[in-house]
Amino acid sequence: MPAAVIDNGTGYTKMGFSGNSEPQFIIPSSIAVKEGVGVKLARGLDDLDFYIGDEAHSATGYSVKYPIRHGLISDWDLMEKYWEQCIFKYLKCEPEDHYFLLTEPPLNTPENREYTAEIMFESFNIPGLYIAVQAVLALAASWTSRQINERTLTGVVIDSGDGVTHVIPVAEGYVIGSCIKHIPISGRDITYFIQSLLKEREVGIPPEQSLETAKSIKEKYCYVCPDIVREFAKYDKEPTKWFKKYEGINNITKQLFNVDVGYERFLGPEIFFHPEFSNPDYTESLSTIVDEVIQNCPIDARRNLYKNVVLSGGSTMFKDFDKRLVKEIKKTVDDRLRVSAELSNNRLKPQPIDVKVISHQMQRYAVWFGGSLLASTAEFYEKSHTKAEYYERGPSICRHNAVFGVMS
Repeated sequence: MPAAVIDNGTGYTKMGFSGNSEPQFIIPSSIAVKEGVGVKLARGLDDLDFYIGDEAHSATGYSVKYPIRHGLISDWDLMEKYWEQCIFKYLKCEPEDHYFLLTEPPLNTPENREYTAEIMFESFNIPGLYIAVQAVLALAASWTSRQINERTLTGVVIDSGDGVTHVIPVAEGYVIGSCIKHIPISGRDITYFIQSLLKEREVGIPPEQSLETAKSIKEKYCYVCPDIVREFAKYDKEPTKWFKKYEGINNITKQLFNVDVGYERFLGPEIFFHPEFSNPDYTESLSTIVDEVIQNCPIDARRNLYKNVVLSGGSTMFKDFDKRLVKEIKKTVDDRLRVSAELSNNRLKPQPIDVKVISHQMQRYAVWFGGSLLASTAEFYEKSHTKAEYYERGPSICRHNAVFGVMS
């Protein structure tokens, strides 16, 4: 039987079976429960009275809660209920028949892994469990790219979703925890920035739909430009060629409304490289952070890390995001090498450093797809913790999860 792969994120949960190229279900990581008021249900039934995902938001008389905060599980009782419906209602499988691969953020605590093991083995009676670090799975997903000739678990993962962006260095499958950095720029910030730009200029957008409109514009029209000054000049010279028109429907009056989309197309994603546009307290660009992270890593790993910068998450899907990142990181690296040569009066000529940013088709669901890829190998079953091990040694077996070798 194929392994079940569940990637629980702060905003959305992706789930499906190993061997597939896309998750079968993507639902919000939310759960709606009754708040101890009103009619008391018969004993035992109150545990079954809840909804998850999209249904949670449409249920009336229920309180919507989010059991995952910043990637970490904060309410274990709700999480157990959430997993219950993921397995029985969505995946429609008997947990006793499938091995499970679950994901965790970098720097997850060992106690969290133990709680996860307890729930999975005790409540669902699963035969085997593997808890994988999301960054390692994103590296595995990048093997599908044509730019990669070898399968390696060494690289820097830029994981940017709706809530936060992490830069995570991985060496031979192990996360270098002391060098991880996060930047407070993500998909949500881009949406808010576009919303504020539209508010200043456009008058026809219904106020209650302004956020939804900004999100649609971001996903439809935004891209990363190579040079912001030239891009402004290009738009000013030929506005009819570059300006787009977004059409929407007012939810209340059902009337059509139009929005001219201009500079927002490249200014939105530009906040990754000029964060001060939207947040005056933060000025370090994404390329600078990536360079700093690699420079903080052990010196013998740095060249391999520059050679494999992997993109993961929906907010890295903008057109030409990878090209701009390569250009900026390369400039920083080349400037450092030039200064180094000048300090030695050109007696020492440093070897040029190869910088590659890997973009691929599976970027949006990279973590889930990496899990699907690894869980479909024979090695997955060797590395997983089994039910027999759990009953013999207890939940502490999940404190450490052996890293996969690099499959040929």
